[in-house]
Amino acid sequence: MSKPFQLEILYAQRSPGYMVRRLHNLLQERAEALFADAEITFTQWVALMGLRDGLVDTCAGIARHLNHDTGATTRLVDQLERRGLVTRSRSESDRRVVHLKLTPQGKALAKALAPRIVAFWNEMLADFPAADVSTLLDMLERLGDRVEAEPVVPRGAVAKAGAAE
Repeated sequence: MSKPFQLEILYAQRSPGYMVRRLHNLLQERAEALFADAEITFTQWVALMGLRDGLVDTCAGIARHLNHDTGATTRLVDQLERRGLVTRSRSESDRRVVHLKLTPQGKALAKALAPRIVAFWNEMLADFPAADVSTLLDMLERLGDRVEAEPVVPRGAVAKAGAAE
């Protein structure tokens, strides 16, 4: 098994965690700016896209998708519902669950705003050959799947595991 990182040569600037976090922060700020004149925020648009693409269908799903707390997500969904972009319906099999669905207006708005993100990514990746873009996406997907499959380890267990090695 490959061990590309060693304690003696671990530098933040070359750590995948640092690089992903830095990229996320840079992208979030720019994406929000792309939506400054839109009817909805970038975060609201991401929620609509998650619903559109079947990644989520509940408030809890959106909360996980956005990495938001449930209270903030409920407020976000309330805003989308008031604007007529989503509807809520209680699950027939479990009354505790409330499903969300895009309205035709929500689908239209998600589609109308998508070109902003497409243009942004095309500009950011303009100097990358198509094969590199494909490799980047494949590697990000594989890394995400790998991290998602790894159980979350409580803090104390990490320190104990390090001491045992």
